[in-house]
Amino acid sequence: MNAQVESSINLVEWKTLLLDSLKKLSLLRMFANPVMFVVWIGTLLCGAITLYNFMHALPFGMPLVTTLILFFTVWFANLAESVAEAKSRGQASSLRSAKQALRARRIDGEFEHWVEAAQLVKGDQVRVVQGDYIPADGDIVKGVATVNESAVTGESAAVLREAGTDHSSVIGGTKLLSGEIIFEVSNDPGQSFLDRMIGLVEGAERQKTPNETALTVLLSSLTAVFLLIVMTLPAMAEFMGSELSYVMLIALLVCLIPTTIGGLLPAIGIAGMNRALKANIVAKSGKAVEVAGDIDTLLLDKTGTITFGDRQATEFLTVNGVSEHELMEAATLSSLDDPTPEGKSILSLALGKDFRVADKPKGAEFLPFSPKTRVSGVRLADKSLKLKGASDAMKAWAADKNLAWPEEMDALVRKVAKQGGTPLVVGSNERMLGVVALMDVVKPGVAERFARLRALGVRTVMVTGDNPITAGVIAAQAGVDDFIAEAKPEDKLELIRREQAKGRLVAMVGDGTNDAPALAQADVGLAMNSGTQAAKEAGNMVDLDSDPSKLLSVVEVGKQLLITRGALTTFSLANDVAKYFVIIPAIFMGAIPAIGMLDIMQLNSPETAVIAALVFNALIIPTLIPLALKGIKVSVVSADTLLRNNMLIYGVGGLVLPFIAIKALDMLIGTIY
Repeated sequence: MNAQVESSINLVEWKTLLLDSLKKLSLLRMFANPVMFVVWIGTLLCGAITLYNFMHALPFGMPLVTTLILFFTVWFANLAESVAEAKSRGQASSLRSAKQALRARRIDGEFEHWVEAAQLVKGDQVRVVQGDYIPADGDIVKGVATVNESAVTGESAAVLREAGTDHSSVIGGTKLLSGEIIFEVSNDPGQSFLDRMIGLVEGAERQKTPNETALTVLLSSLTAVFLLIVMTLPAMAEFMGSELSYVMLIALLVCLIPTTIGGLLPAIGIAGMNRALKANIVAKSGKAVEVAGDIDTLLLDKTGTITFGDRQATEFLTVNGVSEHELMEAATLSSLDDPTPEGKSILSLALGKDFRVADKPKGAEFLPFSPKTRVSGVRLADKSLKLKGASDAMKAWAADKNLAWPEEMDALVRKVAKQGGTPLVVGSNERMLGVVALMDVVKPGVAERFARLRALGVRTVMVTGDNPITAGVIAAQAGVDDFIAEAKPEDKLELIRREQAKGRLVAMVGDGTNDAPALAQADVGLAMNSGTQAAKEAGNMVDLDSDPSKLLSVVEVGKQLLITRGALTTFSLANDVAKYFVIIPAIFMGAIPAIGMLDIMQLNSPETAVIAALVFNALIIPTLIPLALKGIKVSVVSADTLLRNNMLIYGVGGLVLPFIAIKALDMLIGTIY
């Protein structure tokens, strides 16, 4: 999807943005941003004063200039939000192109009927054949197929979807390239994945994140305080025998309140969502992106996240008294109906050793892998069993069946585990036979990314079903802070609850139905697009690329959002301090001569000083729009160092820049005023 979106904005789009920013000037729309609402009311009042002075032949130059400057201040703030929103429109367009008028073969009992896709409801079963577009979201209940999901993900490579696996989910609007499937519709009309994504990126109402809401309350409080202060000044001036210009008071109020961050705050929030969308991550709300920046604990599956995930069988290791042929026979029989990459690799390894089982045995009952039992196998027609599974699960099964556990079996398990592999114990209802070694590889660069997260204060925990020795080897290679071995789905949920009970925010990734409870419990739950509908419903983010390691990027996107907002808030408040030294002396010097000592910049006149301050106040907003949209780069430093750098760059910089800029503007304005 992101490949189809242009980052630049052409001339036609700029015209649209300018008009859109003007439409946002309605009082109802402006009221959502209290700081800019006050500026807009001040603009309207200055405009009224200008009109009154003009009609009564009074001087109207200063009120007119002030009105125009304040108008552009508000307009630029709206433009920042419009530019941020424009970044989402291309994504919405590409998604809408995938949502076309489709028809579906709905299964009604033993018959099929063609219906419009819009008539499908949750629970309907639909058959899709090669070349058809998938008419709705759902989970495959029968069949296997390759699907082109480029309309949603932007990736042209086909993906495999298969019933009974964690990759059984299909999305409406994608195309079936090969195979035939029957899937069950998972959403009612208007509630599909594409519908929600389109609504998210172009919705008229954007839900504010918690931190953004808190900052808005703070800025509103500051605005209210300064408004009360300014409202008391005319009475004070009258008491001292002086008179204050209402235009000057409005200018004072605008320069006192935090207009810079008030104008950029919506754009920063939208840009955070856009950065997530650029990474092909769909966040169901801005809150999810923001919370990702505050994450304390990152819960990661080993397979597919830390390692490549395609564990391959590399060796058959027998115990004493068992031939390799007998071990291979049991391992292949238990893998004939195993759809996992591990099961298929066992068949490939046996085939490479010239061992082949031609057909599935008649009358055989296959026992699928379960996260709870952690074993799989087959029960043959003669009631004999061939099983394979995790060493501890197979050891418990052997004890339950009163089968001897060979002494050398533990040695074989340790041997494979110490090499960083996964030992798969194979046995029958007669005796234990040996071990199949499964090897996986840690993804390059993962250790460096974990070190980067550790420096940012994020603790990483690897969760795996492997035995403790294997888990320890992989954990050491990957550089995670902690690991949990021989974990079941409920262990993830328990770990998340324990971490949250300690006041920590937790993020995790998952794709299966059994991951849904933990995804729902986690503060940030990243579901894979290829996963089940249950997982995608439970999580608050969906990765369109189905890359489990994307969770690391999610944390960095969230931190960038928080750092950008914090830096620009610091800059805005520092700006205001400098403007105090401009506006206050300009307004009160005539009434209170002693206040002239604050005029440290020696500006030309009160009028030029006020105009210079207002011009700077207006221009700084569009100047900072690119920074608000792009975000500030996340540095791998401690929180203390980050705060110090923030204060030095954006605090001191925000304090010094206005003095220089306002002085230069005052000199320029003085030559023409």
